[in-house]
Amino acid sequence: MERLDEFEVRKAKIEDLREKGLEPYPYRFEKTHDSLFIKEHFDELEGKTVSIAGRIITKRVFGKLSFAHLRDEQGDIQIAIQKGTSKVPQVEEDGAKFFKKYIDVGDIIGIKGKVFKTKTGEVTVLAEEFVILAKGLRPLPEKWHGLKDKEVRYRERYLDLIVNKETREVFKKRSQIIQLMREFFIEKGFLEVDTPILQPIYGGAFAKPFETYSNALDTKLYLRIADELYLKRLLVGGFEKVFEFAKDFRNEGIDRLHYPEFIGLEAYAAYWDYNDMMELTEELFEELAVKLYGSPEIDYQGEKITFKRPFPRISYLDELEKKLGNDPLGMTLKELRSVGVELGLKNANRLPFNRLLDKIFDNLVADHIKNPTFVVDHPLVISPLAKRHREFEERVERFELFILGMEFANAFSELNDPVDQRKRFEEQIKFRQEGDEEIPAEIDEDFLKALEYGMPPAGGIGFGVDRIVMLFTNQYSIRDVILFPQLRPKS
Repeated sequence: MERLDEFEVRKAKIEDLREKGLEPYPYRFEKTHDSLFIKEHFDELEGKTVSIAGRIITKRVFGKLSFAHLRDEQGDIQIAIQKGTSKVPQVEEDGAKFFKKYIDVGDIIGIKGKVFKTKTGEVTVLAEEFVILAKGLRPLPEKWHGLKDKEVRYRERYLDLIVNKETREVFKKRSQIIQLMREFFIEKGFLEVDTPILQPIYGGAFAKPFETYSNALDTKLYLRIADELYLKRLLVGGFEKVFEFAKDFRNEGIDRLHYPEFIGLEAYAAYWDYNDMMELTEELFEELAVKLYGSPEIDYQGEKITFKRPFPRISYLDELEKKLGNDPLGMTLKELRSVGVELGLKNANRLPFNRLLDKIFDNLVADHIKNPTFVVDHPLVISPLAKRHREFEERVERFELFILGMEFANAFSELNDPVDQRKRFEEQIKFRQEGDEEIPAEIDEDFLKALEYGMPPAGGIGFGVDRIVMLFTNQYSIRDVILFPQLRPKS
């Protein structure tokens, strides 16, 4: 009831303001400076007039003088309102009296005034005049408690951003990371492109898709699960280096590393192979660490991670054989399921061979990797889009980058033999018939047709951008680096 009363009190203030001829939601305000610039350039600005705008975060009234902290995108700065000095345009009432009566914590205001320092040394703007730019009807969370509840922070991210500086910094850093990645690929000669989000046949990964329908085309469409097959079409078309920041959608569960709507960066280079992609990946991660933190070593959740090149490389099948005591590809489905049950893997008795093999590898090997490590040369049976290994049968030229048990990149020497690719797709359909619903239900005939015109040898890679942001902002959950994560509707 207290919050509702406050809401009504603020609504009444809006009515009073309008009766005075003052609009509490004006159209525009001319800013000249922000809080950080004023504080960093105080020596130049002392005694000069500036115009700033932002949200009132604290308010303290001392008779003839009031102080408040105003928050803009760059941070907080103290403002002072003095009786007889500060005015509100269009209102005859003294500014100090008006501030005390009508300005509440949470309101957005604009101020024009002179820069000075208080006796305690705090940089302050003494208002010559100020205006309300947006009257807040809802009070902010209590000053001393902030906003700690995770669910509220996700549901009302705007409130989280107002109250928690750390959250704002995470998303500023997210933008910086994406920009650094973009610049890295452009400097390497890659062309940034856009490919369809709505696709008639989904592919390029294993996942359940979101379905929709096009009235104009009278056909079912899918939100893409990956952009791989379209980027390879561009290699067929003659582009030699392409990349895309792709918003992908997978109709799967949510946990600290998985979210149905995420950003991947995929890049393809004609005439490269997976060794070239490994070198590119090492360079990218080391460069991100150095440009963001000045060192190839970072802290993540209490662990020190080093990106100093080169990263170690381990064999998928060799490492798994050490753990199992048997050649994994020589085991029967029954034997593999027995291992899965013993490890406590979900649905171990229902998963097909390919899916179960990968889950066992994650449990026994990948989950125990700490520093950046390339897992290389995966079994062919789980890698339908990768080129056969030039030295080992039943393996492909593929790697995944793991850090602290998390996968950050997946790359291939790309399969460009159209006959072999068709055969692989047909074999994958069999796995779907055995119960693997994440295998695409249809073969992408147009992609195969493109390969039949000839695609150059190529290296390709996909990065989990949100996970990279998690890593370089020291966030535990993927939802902490997504601005507006979906939650179950409130009952």
